[in-house]
Amino acid sequence: QVQLVESGGGLVQPGGSLRLSCAASGSRLSVYEMGWYRQAPGKRLELVAGIRSNSSTNYADFVKGRFTISGDNAKNTVYLQMNSLKPEDTAVYYCRILDVVYGSVWGQGTQVTVSS
Repeated sequence: QVQLVESGGGLVQPGGSLRLSCAASGSRLSVYEMGWYRQAPGKRLELVAGIRSNSSTNYADFVKGRFTISGDNAKNTVYLQMNSLKPEDTAVYYCRILDVVYGSVWGQGTQVTVSS
């Protein structure tokens, strides 16, 4: 069984920063991709950023230049550094991994609220 533990969400003022973390644990993990998604109230789930085991990354256009995804393969952990946050970044952020054995696994989500 695989468990994802997310942390780092919270309330921040516009222009501020937050760092999200997601750690995967479980037996026989072989994670080849990790990513962050978000869902704002009344909106669809959308990809924010992804990172693969070869360290290649991809970003949604709306976060390019503001957010940075990074990972620690040895710890099966992924981070999302969010800078220059805007009110429209307010959403529940979900971590997702793709694993050779377990397939797609989602975290429970962490709330990010950007408001003055």
